[in-house]
Amino acid sequence: MNIRILNESDAHIYQELRLDALKMNPEAFGSTYEREVEFSLEMVMERIKPTKDKYIVGAFDHSGSLVGMVAFIRENDLKNRHKGNVFGMYIAPGSRGQGLGKALMKELISRAKNCDGLEQIKLTVVSDNDHAKNLYKSLGFEIYGTERNALKDQGHYFDEDLMVLSF
Repeated sequence: MNIRILNESDAHIYQELRLDALKMNPEAFGSTYEREVEFSLEMVMERIKPTKDKYIVGAFDHSGSLVGMVAFIRENDLKNRHKGNVFGMYIAPGSRGQGLGKALMKELISRAKNCDGLEQIKLTVVSDNDHAKNLYKSLGFEIYGTERNALKDQGHYFDEDLMVLSF
């Protein structure tokens, strides 16, 4: 397993995995397959271009295929720069149960702790996704609230738990 920050040259493989994620688990994401399938390669390249305050951590299997990802974006306005956000965690079904999610999150957290002035990382997770919530809790995240009907997909509502890791 290889864990590293994605860059513009990874745009095509990132977009393939992202679209798979949106098809496989539409309830887990705020975006949709229908929206993102229209993104040009240039848009995707800009989206994944890493900076000190924004990056996507990718997990590659032994054959070099991208099989997992998670994004970090720091708040950029003055009164919120002490906070960062986790988005888009996804592990391909065939690679689940191997510790990739934990490895991705550990790398994300390690890098985030090096952001000057960052004090906390927030994320949201669908309330009935106990596997993901247990992963985040094992890394020190705590639930601080629940947003009822946070997402709506095909007429079904999904609550989201709000979680935070302070350091």
